[in-house]
Amino acid sequence: MKKYLVIASMVLPVLVNAQVKSNAELKSLITKSFGYFPKIKEVENTVATAQQKLSLTQLNKMPEVTGDASYNYIKPKIVIPINGVDFQFAPVHSVSTAINANYVLFDFGKLKANIERSKTDIQLAQHNVEYTKNMLAYQVANVYYNIVYLQKAISIQDTVLNYLNENRTVVENKLKNGDAIKIDLLNIQASIDAAQNQKVDLQNSLQKQLNLLEYTTGSKQNTGTAFDFDMNLVDVNTALSQSQTNNMDFVLLKDKIKQAQNDLEVTKLGDKPQVALHAATGVKNGYVPNVGQMRFNYVAGVSFSIPIYNGGKTKQQVKLSQTIVRQNELAVESLSSNYKKDIEQALTDVATNLERIANTQGQIEQAKAAQTLAANRFKNGVGTNLEITNASTNVERAALTKLQYEYQLCLSKVELARLMGYQYW
Repeated sequence: MKKYLVIASMVLPVLVNAQVKSNAELKSLITKSFGYFPKIKEVENTVATAQQKLSLTQLNKMPEVTGDASYNYIKPKIVIPINGVDFQFAPVHSVSTAINANYVLFDFGKLKANIERSKTDIQLAQHNVEYTKNMLAYQVANVYYNIVYLQKAISIQDTVLNYLNENRTVVENKLKNGDAIKIDLLNIQASIDAAQNQKVDLQNSLQKQLNLLEYTTGSKQNTGTAFDFDMNLVDVNTALSQSQTNNMDFVLLKDKIKQAQNDLEVTKLGDKPQVALHAATGVKNGYVPNVGQMRFNYVAGVSFSIPIYNGGKTKQQVKLSQTIVRQNELAVESLSSNYKKDIEQALTDVATNLERIANTQGQIEQAKAAQTLAANRFKNGVGTNLEITNASTNVERAALTKLQYEYQLCLSKVELARLMGYQYW
């Protein structure tokens, strides 16, 4: 345990600014994915939608002009006898045309609050685009290094097959000379078949990863040969602080808090009055004494309206909005707790894999030496086929183990870069 802590302290230096290193091919593939992957275009369209909603909200400050026309047939006819003559007060055929205009003069901040809310919606949509790009970049980076891992694993398998095939030739020659028996050849052929099947499995996995690379980027080209993704490491608290600043999960959650606060402001203004100008002009009949005559008319004025009672709905809506704001603020605390856990795990994985890689180097050297010795003993007639098979298996196991640790170290750094919100492309 003490040894582990010492190593962890060595590989977790405290740096203020972490720098990420990635190769040009990976950056190019990630950039391609942004223009190729359909999901990016989908979320980018939400920005256009939010901008159109803002434009629609801003149009509420413009006056509204409407036109209307009406015809009514009125019966019974409204007449009053005056001095023996029927005097008509309303037409039987009532006709009216008018152009109406209405303009809100004062709304006590309602329109401004709604515009601010729409602007926050745009910001949220833009940050959601960045979030989607970050997640896509993370996926592409994982696929990229999966391919590197599988290509290296296939190369190791080829080395094992070459070794076994060389020794099969030795067995065949010994069999011809009477220094070996048929079972020796069958045993080594069984080992070759098993190794070949493992290679086929690796090739199958590689093809699937190449298909996934094409799905995300439109390209199957990957010439990477090394786990060259690297970054300067920081302590947990520094990493968490940078996550809270750079990671799009935190940025989106802050946008949601602002959005909820804007909703709260809009809700609070629900009880505010409104002052509006209105005017109308047109022609209609119905004016006494000649009620059938069409006459020009107009009207202009100011209206003042204020909500008086709505059963406490506004008050309840304010409470609901305040609760939503608080809920989003608590979500930030929960997200910070989860990210701290994930960062600690990623840093632990980095430290552990560095230690494992250092330990496996000696194992590989010893396994290769044993393999060479077994091959020489077998050629000289003092070794057995079983020794060759065991030696080959040990070399393969040690090489694949080291490769696995290097692969896990690389992915741990990719994960750490994602958690800290670095745009390494």
